Amino acid sequence: MTVTSQPTRPQEPADIDLAGAVELLSEARSVTVLCHVQPDADTIGSGLALAIALDRRGTPVQVSFAQPDALPESMRTLPGIELLVPRDEVAEAVDLVVTVDCGSRGRLGSLGGRLDTAGSTLVIDHHRSNTRYGRYNLIDDTAEATAAVLSRLFDLWDVEIDRDIAHCLFAGLATDTGSFRWVQPGTHALAERLIDTGIDSAEITRRLLDTHPFGWLPMLSSVLGSAQLVPEAVGGLGLVYALVRHHDTTGMGAEEIESVIDIVRTTAQAEVAAVFKENVPGVWSVSLRSKAAIDVSEVAGRLGGGGHRFASGYTAEGDADAVVAGLLDTIG
Repeated sequence: MTVTSQPTRPQEPADIDLAGAVELLSEARSVTVLCHVQPDADTIGSGLALAIALDRRGTPVQVSFAQPDALPESMRTLPGIELLVPRDEVAEAVDLVVTVDCGSRGRLGSLGGRLDTAGSTLVIDHHRSNTRYGRYNLIDDTAEATAAVLSRLFDLWDVEIDRDIAHCLFAGLATDTGSFRWVQPGTHALAERLIDTGIDSAEITRRLLDTHPFGWLPMLSSVLGSAQLVPEAVGGLGLVYALVRHHDTTGMGAEEIESVIDIVRTTAQAEVAAVFKENVPGVWSVSLRSKAAIDVSEVAGRLGGGGHRFASGYTAEGDADAVVAGLLDTIG
């Protein structure tokens, strides 16, 4: 097994390369794949793709996440869904726990303890802010999505990326690149390869990003009415923010709530956009987006979160005025 740093204690974390990750996965006798709380299509798509590959090899495998209680509606047609189990059915101890697209142990929620009871742990991620909380860590912060990291791992592992696996990987790639708005050399080539397996890329993207219940429209009206522009923030580059209060979320799925940031971020007069989502009274999940000049992962990191250069988040507690002031104080 090849690692890029040699541990000096048995449980000291080590960075690992693709070959080392393939060796770990190949030798595992039982595997749990954990996705982050409030899962998006990259964590779920990557998790299910990996589980399909393991299941085909005859390795007992399950996939789960801690919150919410049910998978968002938009992801329920992903292949491999039969390998997903509720959080209270996750095995207490397995040979290997793998986390996908999860930048820190805290993002595993109540399932974080499964890291302590596993024979070994492997973190597969693309977030620059990843805290390397696994025994072994495969982190490629140049990748546009964890799904892209998995595609390279599968190639080295001689796993066929067929239609089912391609469907899962395309879901992660399409969403984490903002429908291919944020790409890099090779992104479109990977997308074309996945589409060539016969998946319906238009239907996958439409279901994930462009389908909402009617109740989303009045919720959106209420939330966007709270929007505020702070032109002097971010050193004069501008900040726009909106509040999704707890009562606004009644009857809404996670994908409806998360979609608000993609509308707020279109404000021409603001370099940075923020949406404060009150998951329970007094507890806010904050989404940050930037256009070009600001690395919001650094901002989120200073507030206990993390993510990507142009898309990050963190959790805050307090009343609305306090959490907004906390961001303004941090971002300048």
